[in-house]
Amino acid sequence: MRTTTLLTSLAAPLALAACDSGQDMAEMNDMPMAEDGMMMDDQDMSAMDPGDMMQTASAEGTVTAIDGEAGTITVEHGPVAAIDWPAMTMAFEADEQLRSDVSVGEGISFEFRTGPEGSVITSITKQ
Repeated sequence: MRTTTLLTSLAAPLALAACDSGQDMAEMNDMPMAEDGMMMDDQDMSAMDPGDMMQTASAEGTVTAIDGEAGTITVEHGPVAAIDWPAMTMAFEADEQLRSDVSVGEGISFEFRTGPEGSVITSITKQ
């Protein structure tokens, strides 16, 4: 009887571990993090306003491409400290008027907003 009890007590943790499919960890990895690094639950997320995730900033750069079909202006820009972006080349959405105001190779200063829906130039000043 003692051997059976010992084997059961040793086997129980192994059996429980085998039952864990890792799904809990996968769910945790998919959970968004709050600014303080704590996991956010569904209640926290429902209190978030999508506008809270929108950021605005300004930058300077050089127009490297204009795509009328895609509705974008590609800019090689310097670092954007306000939103902790490094220097990079990226396409920004821009309305037709803004696209027609600039040409490839021009230096620009521009205002933009960025968030879940992408990055959009809101104004451009030629340099």
